[in-house]
Amino acid sequence: MAIWSTEIKQIENLHGSIRGQFSELEKELEQLIRTEDANVIMLYSRRCLEVIITDLCECELKRPRKTEPLKGIIDKLHKEEKVPSNIVTSMDHLNSLSAYGAHPKDFDPEQVKPVLNNLDVIIKWYLKYKGPQIVGKPKSEEEKNRSIQSVVSPADKSIAVLPFRDMSPEKDQDYFCEGISEEIINTLTHIENFKVIARTSAFAFKDKQTDIREIGRILNVGTLLEGSIRKDGDRLRITAQLIKVADSSHIWSERYDRDMKNVFDIQDEIALAIADNLKVKLLGGKETMVVKRHSENIEAYNLYLKGTYYWQMYTVEGYNKALEYFEQALQKDPNYALAYAGLASVNIASTTFGDVAPNEALPRANENAKRALEIDSTLAEAYTALGDYYAFYLWNWKEAERNFLHAFAINPNLSFIHLEYAIFLALTGRGKEAIPEAKRAQELDPLSSYINARTGDVFLYAGQLDRAIEEYEMTLKINPNYFLAHYQLGRLYYFAKGNVKESVTEYKNAVDLSGENTFAIASLITRYYRIGRKNQAETLFTSLRKRAKTEYVPATSFYLIHRARGEEEMALEWLKKACDEHDTFLPYFRADPVLIPEGSKYMKLLKDMGLDY
Repeated sequence: MAIWSTEIKQIENLHGSIRGQFSELEKELEQLIRTEDANVIMLYSRRCLEVIITDLCECELKRPRKTEPLKGIIDKLHKEEKVPSNIVTSMDHLNSLSAYGAHPKDFDPEQVKPVLNNLDVIIKWYLKYKGPQIVGKPKSEEEKNRSIQSVVSPADKSIAVLPFRDMSPEKDQDYFCEGISEEIINTLTHIENFKVIARTSAFAFKDKQTDIREIGRILNVGTLLEGSIRKDGDRLRITAQLIKVADSSHIWSERYDRDMKNVFDIQDEIALAIADNLKVKLLGGKETMVVKRHSENIEAYNLYLKGTYYWQMYTVEGYNKALEYFEQALQKDPNYALAYAGLASVNIASTTFGDVAPNEALPRANENAKRALEIDSTLAEAYTALGDYYAFYLWNWKEAERNFLHAFAINPNLSFIHLEYAIFLALTGRGKEAIPEAKRAQELDPLSSYINARTGDVFLYAGQLDRAIEEYEMTLKINPNYFLAHYQLGRLYYFAKGNVKESVTEYKNAVDLSGENTFAIASLITRYYRIGRKNQAETLFTSLRKRAKTEYVPATSFYLIHRARGEEEMALEWLKKACDEHDTFLPYFRADPVLIPEGSKYMKLLKDMGLDY
C-alpha cells in the first residue's frame, strides 16, 4: 500500500462531493485519485492547483491568467488579501514541491504526502469560496439523475483499444497484434460523438498488469476493448471483449476462428459490434467508412503494419525500416493508399528527426500524399501530410490550412490532426485558436510524450513561455527521457529564467537522449559560446562540420552557431542556404523573435524569400 493512501482517500471524498459541478477540477481529480504512480499524482495535483489559480485570477484579479506563472498570481492574491494567508501558504508549498518533482532525477516520493495534504486544504477552501452550499448539500432525485447522466453518458461513448496479446506458440506476432488493435482504433475514429483514445496512450499499458479501472481513469474513458491473437500456420483465433470501466463488467465478447485471409472481416465485425453494443449513432453516410478496407492483399497489409510499427519509433533506423516495409507493401498492392500516406508521413518526419534534406524528402512527401488521394480521396492522413508539406516546405499558409480543414472534415477525432493544425495556427500568429486544438489532441492522446511536448511548443509560439515550461515539465513526469521536452527546456530555462546551469544540463540531456541529433548539438554549441565556454563549443563545432560532409545537417544549425560566434555575415549566408533548401525549421524561426529578431536583416531576408504571413 502506498504511503499516501490515506491522503488519496481524502481527495477521493472531495472528488465525490463536487461531481457534476466543477468539470475542469473534477477531470483533473479523476486522474489523480485512481493512480498509484507518484509522478502522475504530482502532475495532476499541480493541474488541480492550476485550475483553481486560473479561476481565482479571473474572479478576484479581474483578468485572464495569460502567460503568468502560478507563483506570480499566488503572490498577487496574497498581496491584495484576496486569499487567506494559510491558504496562500498551502498554495506556495504545493506549487514549489510539484514543480521540484518535475525533475525526476531529484524527485523524492516523500513529497507526495505534503502535496496531497496541501491540495486537500486548498480544495476545501475553494469549495467554500465558490459557495458553502456545494459541499454536503442534499440533492433531489432529479438533481442526482441529472448529475449522474452528465458524468456517465459522455464516458459511455468513449473507448480505449488496448494492444491485443500475442498468444501464438512462437510469440512472433507482436506487430500483428498491435496492428489489428490500431486498425480497430482507426476504424472507430469515424464514428460520430465517439471519443477514441489514440494509439500511443492506449498502448502505454502494454505488458503491464494495470487494473482495468485504473486504465479507464487515467485515459478518462468508460469502456475498454482488449483481446488476444493466436496464429498457427494460416489459422487465426482472435478473442475480443468489451469491458465497462466502472465495474469491470463485460458488455460484449466474441471469439473468431478464421483463416488468415479473413482478417479484414474480423476487424469489421469487431468495430461494428462495439458501435452496436454501445448504441452509438453513425453519421449519415459514414457507415461505409467504418467498414472501409484499404487493401485486400494480406501480405501487403502485414507489411504495412510493420512499416507503421517502425515509423512510430521516431529514429533514423526506424524511418529507414518503415520506408522499406511501405515500399514492399506497394509492391504487393500498388493501389494501397494507406501505404502511400505512410511514406508521406515518414518523408516529412525524416527531415526533422532523421537525416534527409528537405529538398529531397518533402517533394517525395507531396508525391506520395497525392498518389494516396488519387487512389482514395477520403484519407485524412494524406490531407494532413499535405498540410505539413504546404506549411513547412512551400510556406503556402492558405493551402496548408485548406488541407488541414479537409482532414478534419473526414475525421475530426485523430489526435495528430489537432496537433499539426495547432502548431500551424501558433506559428502563423493565431495562438488563441491554437491552444484549444492542442488541448484536444492531449485529450485524445493524454499519455503521448510527443503530443504533450508539442503542446508546450504551441504555448511557446503563442507567447506564453511560463505555460510552455509547465507543459514540458509535465511531459517529463510522463516520460523522463523524452528529448524534445529536455531540448525546449534548455532554451526556456535560459531565455525565460536566466538559469544557465539548468539550460546546459537540459541541452546535454537532449543530445544524449536523441542519439546526438545534429540540431540539438548545434543548440548546445550556441549555448556554450553564449556563456563563454569557447573550448567546449569549438570542439563540438569541429565535430559537427565533419558530420555535415557525410550527412544532412540543417543550415539553420550553422546560422545559430555563427550568430553566437558574432559572425553576422556568415550567419546571413547560412540563413540564405536554409531558404534555398526550404529548411523545415524556418517557420519556427520566423515565429520566434529570439531566433529571428523583428526588424533585423535576418527577418528581412525571410520576408523577401516569401516566408511571411
